[in-house]
Amino acid sequence: MAQEGLEEAFNYFIFKHKGIHFQTEITTPEIIDSLEHMEIRDSDVYLITYPKSGTIWSQQVLNLIFNEGHRNGSEDIDNMTRAPWIEYNLYNIDFKSRQSPRLFTSHLPYYLMPKDLRFRRAKIIYVSRNPKDVLMSYYHFYKLFSRLHITVQWETFLDLFLSGRVIGGSWFDHLRGWYTHKEDYNILFMTYEEMKKDLKSAVMKICNFVDIKLDDQELDTVVEKSSFKTMKQDPRANYEFIQKDLLDFEKGDFLRKGTVGDWKNRMTVAQSEKFDIVYKEKMKGLPFKFFWDINDEEATMIE
Repeated sequence: MAQEGLEEAFNYFIFKHKGIHFQTEITTPEIIDSLEHMEIRDSDVYLITYPKSGTIWSQQVLNLIFNEGHRNGSEDIDNMTRAPWIEYNLYNIDFKSRQSPRLFTSHLPYYLMPKDLRFRRAKIIYVSRNPKDVLMSYYHFYKLFSRLHITVQWETFLDLFLSGRVIGGSWFDHLRGWYTHKEDYNILFMTYEEMKKDLKSAVMKICNFVDIKLDDQELDTVVEKSSFKTMKQDPRANYEFIQKDLLDFEKGDFLRKGTVGDWKNRMTVAQSEKFDIVYKEKMKGLPFKFFWDINDEEATMIE
């Protein structure tokens, strides 16, 4: 597609506000700005991720930890209702009327979040994922957008991702922003890959952070119902409840593979090297290490 046509399609599909791209029609600059004054309770828990970093998986884990009815199946409530996005409130949920403890989800950078969070009120769980797999997953996810009436080619999407011209902005800026301001928040950093390698330990770490004690059976239930296979079949968790004018599931699944290292199936050596150059520049001074393949024995930096 010609650059002019791509720009026209994107201008219809997304808007830019305070440095971040958002999807049109399901949020507005006014909604984003209003979040600065959102009421914060000490018992609130916020799940923060960059898109395609294990958000839905982490939502399922949190909802199972906090809700017995989610664990035993006695309540038919989907994950977006239990832990709604604050910037994309598709169900028009009245956040103030929700009983504590409240769970929320967001892809926002630190500077667009409710300001009272900066006084270390509430708890934040930040889940990151190796960015090459994020890129791969996001590329396939963009195909599902019903209102994006174009097909973005892989090489084009790679450039868009590296320059932050996708919904959610720059992966690099998102991670750096949250990490360099971590002292302002009561925050736990986790990675998709550590959850993938040892989900039970990850669940226990989250339980410890949010001060919830589960017995062995409850813990095993959380792990079992958070498995990729189970979630793909769980209508409360697989996001197939999203209205069809937003996501077209005939073009693919919301939960696609759920693995580590899938980027190797698409990226050429040249593309990987191009990515590495940007990564090393943007991540300079940050201590983050990632698993780049499911068989890696330890997380590493890109050297």
